[in-house]
Amino acid sequence: MGNVTQAGDVSHWGEEQRLFIGGSWIRPDGGHYEVIDPATEGVVGPAPEASRKQVHAAAAAAREAFGPWSRTPPEERAAVLGRAADIIRRNFLPYAELAQAESGATTGTARGMQVGVGAARFRRYARVEPVEQPLPPQINEAGPFGKAAVMGALAVRQPVGVVACITSYNNPWANPAGKIAPALAMGNTVVVKPAPQDPLSVYRMAQALEAAGVPPGVVNVVSGSRAEVGEAVVDCEDVDMVSFTGSTAVGRRIAEVCGRGMKRQLMELGGKGAALVFDDADVDSAVSGIGTTFSFYSGQICTAPTRVIAQKGIYGRLVEQLASYAGRLTVGDPREPGTVVGPVISAAHRDRVEAYVELGRKEGARIVTGGSRPPYDRGFYVAPTLLADCTPDMRVVREEIFGPVVVVVPFDDEEEGIALANDSDYGLIDYVWSGDVARAFRVARALRAGGVGVNTVGRNMEAPFGGFKKSGVGRDVGSYALHAYSEVQAIVWPG
Repeated sequence: MGNVTQAGDVSHWGEEQRLFIGGSWIRPDGGHYEVIDPATEGVVGPAPEASRKQVHAAAAAAREAFGPWSRTPPEERAAVLGRAADIIRRNFLPYAELAQAESGATTGTARGMQVGVGAARFRRYARVEPVEQPLPPQINEAGPFGKAAVMGALAVRQPVGVVACITSYNNPWANPAGKIAPALAMGNTVVVKPAPQDPLSVYRMAQALEAAGVPPGVVNVVSGSRAEVGEAVVDCEDVDMVSFTGSTAVGRRIAEVCGRGMKRQLMELGGKGAALVFDDADVDSAVSGIGTTFSFYSGQICTAPTRVIAQKGIYGRLVEQLASYAGRLTVGDPREPGTVVGPVISAAHRDRVEAYVELGRKEGARIVTGGSRPPYDRGFYVAPTLLADCTPDMRVVREEIFGPVVVVVPFDDEEEGIALANDSDYGLIDYVWSGDVARAFRVARALRAGGVGVNTVGRNMEAPFGGFKKSGVGRDVGSYALHAYSEVQAIVWPG
């Protein structure tokens, strides 16, 4: 491959990236398309456009590699992941620069939350965990020969097979690594289809895995700007499981195809996180947590507390402090040290977010701060925006905006607050702020969400991650990801 010089090296961004299929770097049938820097609107580099035939070739390569890789001792698979983590760390800065150019992330986010977390996930799954669980013996009083028998049993986790990993644009390192690493650790092989907006970082990940000694066909990467590429991955007969992160609308279409083929699914979909703030809450803490919506990935993250439900006794103060917080945030070039809010991913997405803000105004929401485009000639910037005096029926309250926009809805008592929080198609992560810890945990248990943060927006990276309702299917992260990328086999014998 022309843009790989030696193990772990990073090529110049402008060189024409090739597809990674069956251990070889292949010229794309569809040529290349341009990856655009959201901050400058300049061209980061050309990305390969795979054909349907090449997608199926990648899946066939993964199918062929599955048998040998699944029989490889777990310790050897773990060693490959550990070496990949080391290579990523050695190339930390250039990898982060590329991720920043593709995604528009601030320097701290690109280094810490993108490449840093990506390397950490490979390191996490370089740890071998037991896949066998002995079960208590059971007396079977109606055995096949009419005699009572003591039966032993063992639950064994087996790899699923070929896993299609379809990744999101908001984090071109942590999201793919969170799929690829546990899938490989369990003995699966993968076909990775990165988001079209920032695929080049995923090819760097493939380079690191190749240099770490991953056998040919175990990891394959195919990209494209057209929907047909993703569709070819999902409907390919050689694919046994689809792991997808993205919108609920796309997830629903993928699920329909998976259903017809009885493919396993792991879906991390949309979110409209409710943040319940009670009268006795630490307002400064709540504002800091909710304020991450404005800055972290510029609000392009499904876990953000975008839907604030504030008790009336604290409502005015919370709105005022959130507006002040948003107004102090520096919007601009993510490469500048003082920048807190970078651009959104594209011009089309900027227009979508701005259209939602205008819709909120028409629906009767009050724009407390933001609402106008920052004064830059280039770049896809959206000002942090706070919409107050919202009602539960507004579309800006009900639909995922995926940008630096927060809406605020008032409530009277605990029962109403819980009802408002649960009145959503989504249920990924909700949040509760209260000085009464017992109440906070009581409310958390009543929320229909896959996760709840109590007085924090922080995450425990061993805790299960996934959503209720239209926010997804399945759980991953930590040991739960190993469960997600495996099937359970029961082995039973007479004791």
